[in-house]
Amino acid sequence: MKVAIVTGASSGIGQSAAIEIAKRGTGVILTYGNNPQGGLETATAIEKEGGTAVVLPLDVGETGTFAAFHDTVTGVLRDTWQRDTFDYLVNNAGFAHTSLIEDTTEESFDRLMRVLLKGPYFLTQKLLPLMADGGAIVNTSSNAAATAGLEPGYSAYGSMKGGLNVLTRYMAKEFSTRGIRVNAVSPGSTRTRIADDAFTRFPEVVPALAARTALGRVGEPDDIGAVIATLVSDASRWVTAQNIEVSGGYDL
Repeated sequence: MKVAIVTGASSGIGQSAAIEIAKRGTGVILTYGNNPQGGLETATAIEKEGGTAVVLPLDVGETGTFAAFHDTVTGVLRDTWQRDTFDYLVNNAGFAHTSLIEDTTEESFDRLMRVLLKGPYFLTQKLLPLMADGGAIVNTSSNAAATAGLEPGYSAYGSMKGGLNVLTRYMAKEFSTRGIRVNAVSPGSTRTRIADDAFTRFPEVVPALAARTALGRVGEPDDIGAVIATLVSDASRWVTAQNIEVSGGYDL
């Protein structure tokens, strides 16, 4: 059985990606940051469908914990799947924080950098020895890093996601010698718990976002989760170094 690791799978896009990947017959190690209940709910949903899931805590902003996480994953692979490798990595965990450049603190900038760019960089580095040749990585980016349709307030967040897009291409280049494919997905406005559940707290912003989207609505987590599951699967075996916007045609 193939095995995937999905970070930030306690809600939203990560939760959907984990469930969609499991539906295709892949075992899933899923991580949560500060929402253990959500992580358990994701695992329960996978197991209800006959899949196998293991839930682990992980703070992707704390690189010092990655060695211990590597060791835990090694044990889980051995005990649950009788394997010493896994196949797919989805670097999805993240958070959003918006502020104008003139108001952005160095502290909030550094935290975004640690979670959105440094975290995926060094987590991938740490897990690479456990990855099977011919595997796949998907990095969750954002259309906040696009070249048009920008919104004020996303300068730091978008810059980190832009860095992740460049990192995706370098990963694809370097890991190609092992047959490992690396791609990014860039969601548009999506109804998730990011930014402290902003869509629930500010429902008035939804119609304006839907109006700017060609397909006439905001995204749902499953819209993006399905694409991530497809990208790690063999259906995308000839796709690498791509950043796929999954936004319903935002600002088209």
